[in-house]
Amino acid sequence: MQILSYDPARFADLPDYRFAEYWLEIDLGDGHSGRMHYLDEGPKDAPPVFLFHGEPSWSFLYRKMIPVLLDAGFRCLAPDLIGFGKSDKPDDIGFYTYDRHISWLKQWRDAVVPQEAALFCQDWGGLLGLRLVGEEPDRFSCVVASNTFLPTGGTPSPAFLAWREFAKTSPDFKIGELLQRATATERTDAEIAAYDAPFPDEPSKAGARAFPALVPVEDGMAGIEQNNAAWQGLAAFDKPFLTLFGEDDPVTGGLGETLASRIKGAEGMPHAMLSQCGHFCQEDRPQELAQGVIDTARKAGFIG
Repeated sequence: MQILSYDPARFADLPDYRFAEYWLEIDLGDGHSGRMHYLDEGPKDAPPVFLFHGEPSWSFLYRKMIPVLLDAGFRCLAPDLIGFGKSDKPDDIGFYTYDRHISWLKQWRDAVVPQEAALFCQDWGGLLGLRLVGEEPDRFSCVVASNTFLPTGGTPSPAFLAWREFAKTSPDFKIGELLQRATATERTDAEIAAYDAPFPDEPSKAGARAFPALVPVEDGMAGIEQNNAAWQGLAAFDKPFLTLFGEDDPVTGGLGETLASRIKGAEGMPHAMLSQCGHFCQEDRPQELAQGVIDTARKAGFIG
């Protein structure tokens, strides 16, 4: 197996993405190590907010939210998951597992921001982030979740099954075009190119192809036992928990109410379904999502 590093030339002149690079060495397992890239914007002593991306995006997804959150007084931290963005990419699809992604993200969190933090999570950012909240609820001040869930088996939707099969078998797996199709607003050519930038060839797409098959949506899959255990802490999480989901997301758009109904801190919160908002909500409604984070953190007393 090869650990692939990013080509800086492919990330030159990205629109609205003028952020400093930060790196952390991660123990990937089986004797391998790799570098995780992340953004760290704002004063180091400001209240931290995690911005966790999903599949097949990267921290570029948060370029429109970060300035709004900085103006509100946050320190914004957005990692590129291993296999995505500027982070290193094992080229073996079978090397990626749910538990390994959790381990990699925990290593990053423990090293960079071990203290209490707010969380915004979407897609796989939620499968990872919500699990962390469930396992260590005292380390989170509040949560805003969008277009995500913490699944524990059952029967997957036809839309998800189609996506899983496409990611596994499609010979033409163009990431930028996927982002274009899963937003309600139009992406520019430069934005599409930015989402293609981390994936110059087929080996670099191993993590992106692996993720859909790792979602534990069917009984007996790896991750169900751990997620069931995490749900005990997540359901009892009594700090402010807000859901803001996209009306135009055919895969996860209907899960917001289900998620909110199971979490104590979600009671009485102003949950919303956002119109003209697809799966990648950060592209379609960044202002509304950032304001949701700000309002939720203020309710938690985490920022002034």
